[in-house]
Amino acid sequence: MLPVWTAWTILIVGFLLPMIHVALSPSAGPWRMPKGTRCPFSPRIGWLVIVLFLGPIGWIMFMTRRGRKA
Repeated sequence: MLPVWTAWTILIVGFLLPMIHVALSPSAGPWRMPKGTRCPFSPRIGWLVIVLFLGPIGWIMFMTRRGRKA
């Protein structure tokens, strides 16, 4: 039973919570892509894809990229 709880904890803490944080964070960028760009993804969708594929490492990348507020 312990391995099942460990697996769910890793999934929730390592992937789901960081994705929720990126989705709700105002510093992640807009949901729509800026006009005049050729990329089909908005900045926020891009961060969500990075966090989805890299998990906690992608979330750490997001946290360091958004900078510190003074």
